[in-house]
Amino acid sequence: MKKLVIASNNPGKLREIGQLLAPLGIEAVPQSEFGVPEADEPHCTFIENALAKARHASHHAGLPALADDSGICVAALGGEPGVRSARYAGEPPAGSPRGRDSQDARNNRKLLAMLANASGRNAHYYCVIVLVRHARDPEPLIAEGRWHGEVIDTPRGTNGFGYDPYFYLPEFGRTAAELSPEEKNAISHRGQALAALTARLRAVHGAW
Repeated sequence: MKKLVIASNNPGKLREIGQLLAPLGIEAVPQSEFGVPEADEPHCTFIENALAKARHASHHAGLPALADDSGICVAALGGEPGVRSARYAGEPPAGSPRGRDSQDARNNRKLLAMLANASGRNAHYYCVIVLVRHARDPEPLIAEGRWHGEVIDTPRGTNGFGYDPYFYLPEFGRTAAELSPEEKNAISHRGQALAALTARLRAVHGAW
């Protein structure tokens, strides 16, 4: 496999996945280059949403497709934001700024508001990655990763995206946004999932 389509338009995800796949000699092309429309993500689990996105992108691009679904899960909130992480605060009010940075800021404000009276701040990032050879592939490769930390009130760091400035890693004494891209890719939920997927891909190389 030399080329695949990434079923995402999120700049942060595209950057991280591209960096992680580069050493494998796989060209990862964003779905936007094929005019692939956004897929619906109506499901309540990460795995169902990832599969839906991968099959959708593969169908439109005519290539193997990789999709991830990921988010932050906070124990005190019963696992929320979970699959709603990217749109936790809903759509922006009319006339307010739009774009990824604005959405991230509103999501983080809502998360902190929800945790104002919570008894704990333990959280983890979760990621599931799905790779399909074609849209109707009956044997998708699936891998997952979890990255444990806690939510803090004051943002730290300028790297990463999403909830990273508020996701504190006690063993490092830093937030995810204070790690370099190389450090983050080595230990993050997405890095773990892609490493596991790579191992599975090697194991079934003859079939792929």
